[in-house]
Order: sequence, then structure tokens, then C-alpha cells
Amino acid sequence: MSQSDQGRIQPPGTEAEMTPRADHGEASYRGSDRLAGLAAVITGGDSGIGRAVAIAFAREGADLLVSYLDEREDADARETARHVEAAGRRCVLVPGDIADAAHCRAVIDRAVREFGRIDVLVNNAAFQRTYRSLDEIPDEEWDYTFRTNVAAMFHLAKAAVPHMRPGSSIINTTSIQSDKPSPMLLAYASTKGAVSNFTAGLAQMLGSKGIRVNAVAPGPIWTPLIPSTMPPDKVESFGKDTPLGRPGQPKELAGIYVLLASEEGSYMTGGIHAVTGGTPLL
Repeated sequence: MSQSDQGRIQPPGTEAEMTPRADHGEASYRGSDRLAGLAAVITGGDSGIGRAVAIAFAREGADLLVSYLDEREDADARETARHVEAAGRRCVLVPGDIADAAHCRAVIDRAVREFGRIDVLVNNAAFQRTYRSLDEIPDEEWDYTFRTNVAAMFHLAKAAVPHMRPGSSIINTTSIQSDKPSPMLLAYASTKGAVSNFTAGLAQMLGSKGIRVNAVAPGPIWTPLIPSTMPPDKVESFGKDTPLGRPGQPKELAGIYVLLASEEGSYMTGGIHAVTGGTPLL
């Protein structure tokens, strides 16, 4: 599939362009101080799963730094910030490309300047494209996918860990693609396999510091990435092959991120936690 055959929305896509609109828990999530007083960094927090996590974290009492790609996502980022601030929490917005290692370090430096520490790092931002044959995948895009989806997690974690205390948490977004790769998402699926392995290894490396590391593995979740990077026929059938027969909404993942960030998840580390609508991840 050529680049011009991607979804009808220009990637990375915005919430306003989606039909139907996604549900991030704006009207439904109720917090109970499970993250009171914590400081969290969320990459890709402007939309999709990242926005749902930001809303939940704020309503649970956390202050946030939200990282997002560029000015195309400014409106989405401001909308996320509006919900965070309505919950009475701070929201620092930082645009820039996490494929750049220096920007990853700048994100963490800014969070430390703003909050004095980092209690939760949510590595959520990702890049994907669909292609039908290997020779259509540009070399530079393959490399960019790995820099965004894998290398950024390394650079962000490496910069953040010196500012994290025992009890802190790193949560990486992997995917069911790590276990059941789609050939059309070869680069993306390959990175998600690496993310799951990175999570398991880092959890063992940081256990002695009291820092927990887990990953959430979503199945088909309705976010701007889907209509902006997948062919129209795949968008139309998206999620219908799950046992629940539908795609998930971003709000349906917020609870697992809250659990993994909170004291309730204090003995959970090194895990890959599936939210897949019933498709097994074994």
C-alpha cells in the first residue's frame, strides 16, 4: 500500500476529525484520590489513550506533563489540559518529537523543573503506518518507527529514573500486535514486540530501586491513529473480529493505568496487561 492509500485523515490525526468521536471518560470517570499528590509524565497525552489516562490521573489527584508531537495537535492538547485543570490539577504541555533523544531528555528536565520529581512515567506515544508489501516500506520510516516507539522509551526512562523514588511506576503502552502481528503493520508490530521485552527486562533491572515497570497491551482501540493510518475498509471493520464484537474506547483503558500507577499495584511489575476485548494474549 502506498503512502497515499492510508486513511482519509492526515496522520497523526486529531480528535475533531473522528467519526464517531472517541470517549475518553470525560463524562464518566470518577476519581477517588488514588494518585493524590503525584507527578506524572504522559507521552501522546493529547488524544486517544493518552487523553483518557490524563483525565483519569488528574481526577485521581495527579499533576501532569503532557508530551505531544507538534502544532497539528495543539487543539487536542489544549482540550486535554482543560479537563486536567477542571479537575484542579496542573497540566504542562510540551510539544516536540520524541524520536529525537535530546527532546526526550528535555521533556524529563521540564517535568523535574515543574514538579521537582517524577512519580509516574507513561510511555504511550507511538507511530504506525500500513503497507501491503515489504518493498513499499521506506527505510527512513522503518527507522523512525523504531526511534519513536522503542528508542524514545529508553531515553525517557533513562532520564527519568534518577528523579523517581521507591514506589514510582513506569507504564509502557505495547499492543496485542506484539503477540499477534498483522503483516500490514510490520514495523509497528515489530516495535511493540520490542516494547514488551523492554518492559520485562527493565522491571528486573529497576526492581532493587523499588521502581515498578509494566506494560498495557491494548487491542483495537478507537483513536485518531486508526482512521489516519489504516485503509478505509479496515477502519470500517475495525474491532468487529474481537469476542466482544466492537472496538474499545480509550476510557476503557484508563483503569488499568491508574491501577499500575497506584499503591494498589505495589506488587505488580514486569507484567503485560491485556485490554483486548477478549482476544487472548498468552
